[in-house]
Amino acid sequence: MSAVQTQAARQPVLEMRHISKTFGAIRALQDVSLSVHAGELHALMGENGAGKSTLMKVLSGAYWPDPGGEILIDGAPAATGDPIKARAAGIAVIYQELSLAPNLTVAQNIFLGNEPRRFGIVDRDQCNRRAAEIVGRLGVSFSARALVSGLSLGERQLVEIARALSTNARIIVMDEPTTSLTSRETDRLFEVIATLKAQGIAIIYISHRMEEVYQLADRVSVLRDSGYVGTLDRADLNASRLVSMMVGRDLSAFYKKDHRPPDGERAVALSVRGMSDARLLKNCSFDLHHGEVLALAGLVGSGRTELARLIFGADKRSAGTMELEGKPITIDSPREALDAGIAYLTEDRKELGLFLDMSISDNISMGVLVRDARAGGLRDFTAADRRAAKAIADLSIRTNSAQANAGSLSGGNQQKVLLARLLETEPKVVILDEPTRGVDVGAKSEIYRLIDNLANRGIAILMISSELPEVIGVADRVLVMRDGAISGEVTASEGEPLRQEAIMELATGASQR
Repeated sequence: MSAVQTQAARQPVLEMRHISKTFGAIRALQDVSLSVHAGELHALMGENGAGKSTLMKVLSGAYWPDPGGEILIDGAPAATGDPIKARAAGIAVIYQELSLAPNLTVAQNIFLGNEPRRFGIVDRDQCNRRAAEIVGRLGVSFSARALVSGLSLGERQLVEIARALSTNARIIVMDEPTTSLTSRETDRLFEVIATLKAQGIAIIYISHRMEEVYQLADRVSVLRDSGYVGTLDRADLNASRLVSMMVGRDLSAFYKKDHRPPDGERAVALSVRGMSDARLLKNCSFDLHHGEVLALAGLVGSGRTELARLIFGADKRSAGTMELEGKPITIDSPREALDAGIAYLTEDRKELGLFLDMSISDNISMGVLVRDARAGGLRDFTAADRRAAKAIADLSIRTNSAQANAGSLSGGNQQKVLLARLLETEPKVVILDEPTRGVDVGAKSEIYRLIDNLANRGIAILMISSELPEVIGVADRVLVMRDGAISGEVTASEGEPLRQEAIMELATGASQR
């Protein structure tokens, strides 16, 4: 047994005991305990609002715990409610929203606020030298003298890790670290995590992505409704048990597919023929029926989002035609698509979808403002509020008020606001691009139910998803893309579900080999 393993067997490097936290009358945490060993990756899972972030803010010193709770480092009581003392104790948190200064170098970011000095002046040579040593530990390809503005998101994530190592961190918290990373950047991050574990660093890993948890975690602890549910060892991990712990119900109730799959009698809603662009897409053709959920699957870079944007008129096509309910249509802009009855839910809701600083009511009504126009150019705010109230009730949007900013909502509720806006345009075809990205398990289940309800109403749905269990659980039929073309179609045989293996064979080209 290695020294790290022996130490881990004796005593956790971190213990959080009976942590509670209240804000006025709101109980954000209730009697939560957590232990982490040196060299261990301990995943922390739960729905949005379960208390994960609050627990980590208590650990980092941003919040005081309620009386009765304590934090131990190597068995000794640690100071609470003080970020500086928490950092000195070896605790570092890497948040989902990175906090780097892009106009500074890697070295300057690593030591920002903690610069090595000589005679009271920042010692840039020592700064660069020490930064080079730290990034060398991570095996990165970029220089410590490189500007952060020239790095990819994955590389910036590694700079955040280097910053944590510069403070001699022994416990690193990673909050949804792969949300904005490509698959290649994610693989690189996982290699770095393995290196950190080998160096005896304890990692608390917060993620909604079960496949990452299966791959990385030594143990998984689950929070629900501000309380501790339980901890599973790696050998005991399975999807059904984790989902049940997180949402309080069985995996069998997770996916919802009560609508009737299309048959030969169901009319075609959207027909696409020969759709191409001048870069990636080549001769893409398919039919989408009323009341059908048709999934677009494929690897990253296969052209799924690019095809959706061509259909919606967001990008320029070089060739291709479309028919909507049997009638030829020409779509050259998103406005024309909306007017024709085609709605598109973007994969990047924060940058391209929501107006985060505007109210929920204004976001929902944004696509139908003309309906609220009164004589003299005034707006009927009462009509907008009624519309928002109905959407909040119909889609179960969790908020105290329709006037709350959209940016204050959880990821799942933000997605519901975007769906509400699209549905107000009364679409015939809805394109959903990664509709559950960045939302928790409970919100995913609710979005699946919404998709099923839309199909029951006869709306045609084109869904793009990178999660194969989601594709299989929700879709009636799957088109698989590879290298900008539709490489094949996967359908369910009589009494048999869609097969992941068949989808991956088409996505990777294995079926042709």
